[in-house]
Amino acid sequence: MTQYLFALDLDGTLLYDFDSLDESICEFIQSIQQKGHKVVIATGRPYRSSRFVYERFHLDTPIINYNGGLVTHPLDESFPMVNITLKKEYIIDIFENNVDLIRNAFSEVRDNIYLFQEEKAIEPLLHITPDSNLYLGHLKDTLKVDPNGFIIIGKQGSGKAIEAYVNQKYKGLVLSRIWNLKGEFDSIIEIYTPENNKGKGLEYVAKYLNIPRENIIAIGDGHNDIEMIEYAGYGVAVKGSHPDLINIADICIDKGPKENAVVHFINEYLSKDSK
Repeated sequence: MTQYLFALDLDGTLLYDFDSLDESICEFIQSIQQKGHKVVIATGRPYRSSRFVYERFHLDTPIINYNGGLVTHPLDESFPMVNITLKKEYIIDIFENNVDLIRNAFSEVRDNIYLFQEEKAIEPLLHITPDSNLYLGHLKDTLKVDPNGFIIIGKQGSGKAIEAYVNQKYKGLVLSRIWNLKGEFDSIIEIYTPENNKGKGLEYVAKYLNIPRENIIAIGDGHNDIEMIEYAGYGVAVKGSHPDLINIADICIDKGPKENAVVHFINEYLSKDSK
């Protein structure tokens, strides 16, 4: 039997809201592990807000957080961690020179959150848990070490202008990505480094687990899943995926998280493989 490594995105792929995880999904993921397959979570979330999935799946693999910026093994303290950070000086400069366009912003160091100012509406973006430490104030005063990530909540319609500043001043050093959201938060900009992507995180985990690239199946929905889908031997885009992801995926399925897309695809894939 071929041993596969299934790399799974969370939001928009497995989950349709913050913690929507059906018990049937957990039982299925546990069952395929019992058959010898491996499962790794690859998410933009911090560990604190993906831990519940890891535990309910009974995983024994490393976990990829911050879109590849942090790779750890919750069950193995000796695991050689990957910890990719942004220079705090870049973040502070980007914030200071675009402050008129910025509604709010926060940066993260592992599970510590550095938030510009309190705002009820953005609390879902912070993924605050009992493991979090929240520091309020101007980033130039609170942020003392290089963080794993930086998120800007821009004022309405300001995303392109902030992105242009980053691209012009920090070309080759810092990348930016506007999240594909609608409604109140139409200008959320993620700031990250060129080294920081799920594809590199997945490659690192696959080599650690000694699973060849051709045996890796990656499933996602977002722009931040592109490198992961490209690296995998077989890349899957779920219903409603970002157009750029659909263009490079091997297959686009007609189900999303509310239809248990991951379970349906993996079950069908393994059934065909066993014939």
